[in-house]
Amino acid sequence: MSSWDKLIARLQKLSNDMRFDELGKILRAYGYTMSQPRRGSSHYTFRKAGCAPITIPRHEPIKRVYVEMVRDAIESEEKQHEDD
Repeated sequence: MSSWDKLIARLQKLSNDMRFDELGKILRAYGYTMSQPRRGSSHYTFRKAGCAPITIPRHEPIKRVYVEMVRDAIESEEKQHEDD
């Protein structure tokens, strides 16, 4: 199993030890762009045309709710590709 497959498997299992950089890597691979925070904020926003923005704080460990948001966005992307 490749490291990418392992990373996606951890995302799908809602692993408690996901890191910000790992979630960012996944989102960028699916075409999201990252916007840096302004005025000292720690919240980064990932955007993609036609999709709702995803905002994730750069804290370790990442809370489960943010991992769920990324998982749901990725599953939605995959479902759209299956329907096409």
